[in-house]
Amino acid sequence: MGLFERFRRRSSDDDARGGADYFPLYESQRAYDPDDDFGGGTTSRAAPKFSKWDAKLSQLDRSVELEERRRLPWWRPDHYRGRRKRWWAVRAFALAILLFFALVAWLAITAPLSKSLEPIAAPQVTLLASDGTPIARSGAMVDEPVEVADLPPHVIEAFLAIEDRRFYSHWGVDPRGIARAVWTRRGGGSTITQQLAKFTFLTPEQTLTRKAREALIAFWLESWLTKDEILGRYLSNAYFGDNQYGLRAASLHYFYRKPENLKPEQAAMLAGLLQAPSRYAPTKNWDKATARMKQVTGAMVDAGYLTEAERAALPTPKLDVRTRDDLPTGTYFADWALPIARKDMETSYARQVITTTLDARLQALASRVTSRASLGDAQVALVAMRPTGEVVAMVGGKDYATSPFNRATQAKRQPGSTFKLFVYLAALEAGWSPDDTIPNTPIETGSYRPKNSRENYSDEITLEQALSTSSNVAAVRLFNEVGSENVIRMARSLGVTSPLPKGDPSLALGTSSMTLLELTAAYAGVAANEFPVRPHAFEQDDEGWWAWLTTQEDSVSDRAHDDLEQMLRTAINRGTGRAATLPIANYGKTGTTQNYRDALFVGYAGDLVVGIWVGNDDNSPLDKVTGGGLPARIWKQFMRGALSLKPAPRPSASPDPQGPVQPLDVEEGAEIPLDENGSRIRFEQDGVAIETEIEGMPIEFRLSEDGIAVEPIGPDE
Repeated sequence: MGLFERFRRRSSDDDARGGADYFPLYESQRAYDPDDDFGGGTTSRAAPKFSKWDAKLSQLDRSVELEERRRLPWWRPDHYRGRRKRWWAVRAFALAILLFFALVAWLAITAPLSKSLEPIAAPQVTLLASDGTPIARSGAMVDEPVEVADLPPHVIEAFLAIEDRRFYSHWGVDPRGIARAVWTRRGGGSTITQQLAKFTFLTPEQTLTRKAREALIAFWLESWLTKDEILGRYLSNAYFGDNQYGLRAASLHYFYRKPENLKPEQAAMLAGLLQAPSRYAPTKNWDKATARMKQVTGAMVDAGYLTEAERAALPTPKLDVRTRDDLPTGTYFADWALPIARKDMETSYARQVITTTLDARLQALASRVTSRASLGDAQVALVAMRPTGEVVAMVGGKDYATSPFNRATQAKRQPGSTFKLFVYLAALEAGWSPDDTIPNTPIETGSYRPKNSRENYSDEITLEQALSTSSNVAAVRLFNEVGSENVIRMARSLGVTSPLPKGDPSLALGTSSMTLLELTAAYAGVAANEFPVRPHAFEQDDEGWWAWLTTQEDSVSDRAHDDLEQMLRTAINRGTGRAATLPIANYGKTGTTQNYRDALFVGYAGDLVVGIWVGNDDNSPLDKVTGGGLPARIWKQFMRGALSLKPAPRPSASPDPQGPVQPLDVEEGAEIPLDENGSRIRFEQDGVAIETEIEGMPIEFRLSEDGIAVEPIGPDE
């Protein structure tokens, strides 16, 4: 009976009858209950309420459907199908909040907060020559940052009134300010925090994307910095015109007064510059600066910082711009050296003074010599360096003001026959000697058939003669004998980094372009017999033992080096470079490219290695100018003046392979420098000639049996 007890039910009627009924096993057998939802609520038999039953079944179906969809993976489209708009809206809002905090966290990790402490413009750098002479000054005027706590209230109030009145109450973005800017169409609605974010982290592009990033960074700055820190960094970096960055630099520049001591009218004028620094700079537009200052004081009245009476009592400030040493902001040498200097400098507000390797006397001499050369419309470049790579003089063109393009470091031109240095050095290293011969007949086979200048040919020619006369056919034949790989390997060893095509016989004649600085450094490597030589503008630190062990430096054998110098001396004294002959041991090579497009002379004497280039910027032909002509004469004039400077370098060898030159036994035509201005004495068959300058005019005094004759000479003589 225990099994059926669960079906028993008891009611009041059962108790009256003294018994109990049982639940039926099926609904159809269940006794009618008037309180049942399916009954009619009367004693008579009524139809069931199917609507309620259908509603419950539908609810059950929905629950089953939701449960099945909930169990689907989140990446399945069915998981999201049929969601209500509120469900989507809530989750979209939550995702946006989460994404915002994620971006702020990402900025906190990746964006360097210290960047807002750095000057937005490179601070001023003054370059000095090796003797301490200032040669160039470049960069912005940046001074030490300001501390808000140290500034007078009227200084802070002037900037807040005109730039961001609600600075201390908003969270980096001011909706009221944006709405006011949109409504009045005046101002951009950017807060001081946004402006700091813009000029510290972003570019000045005017796009919605940039504005959104600006607002995001502004929120980030507000969460990490105090208001005074934000304001201090803003005032320390803002641009105030006249190349002045930061309130301290601007205050000292315009009023020669520290920002902590600014008067109210001075602070108002400085605050007015921020909207358009170049347009309102008082040194250039005093009336506009004064009118803008009145707008600032009016804003201070509106903000409650000043009364009308106080504003009316403010005088117009007086400028106190102190004169400074007027140095050029750029020269050819400075444009090359400054990027190298800034790369190794720590970012700071401090001004930098750096000593370079430039020799002020040699630079002045180089400028003087090149300016007097008969160039016509052509351009000129000069590089002078020590065999160690110290660049002591550089000229990149006729006039920096007209064209700052540096033809010594930026222009890549064909080196012409000066490239033959690598061909002959590779041959000497391979076992050839200066006395070895090679055919000097025309090349009449193959696709490349170079010709000698003026069609000068012979059956045989020694290597020394071939280099001195700059034989093209001999150089190409030697190139083919040695192999392009060995020639290119030699050029690479000497520091040439420009592309050099393999297997191209025209490479022997210098058809592959490179810079004059690169070419001169290669000749410096030959002069020192220690290469590669790396040109540098600043003194190099002594390398440690590890750098000494790991730095790869190369050299050629003493035999090959001596043979090459013998050939280079012959080339300059009895070959194509005769116009560059000096009274001391000198070595060099001429170069002339096809159709006279480039003319070069590169050589060394004493402790100077000098390269000269002459050509047109548009690569058009010169008026039959060759490397043995104008470039060789410029080289000689520069070297003659440079070697006469005190202390003069000691000659390392005799001036000519034929023998030493003694002061009492001077060869006819030999010259001896007299002073640093280029004066020289020349011994001739019929007397002695002295060349000098008087008030800038070249004069020659000639002493002979007929007496003394005085006559002016041309600049190229």
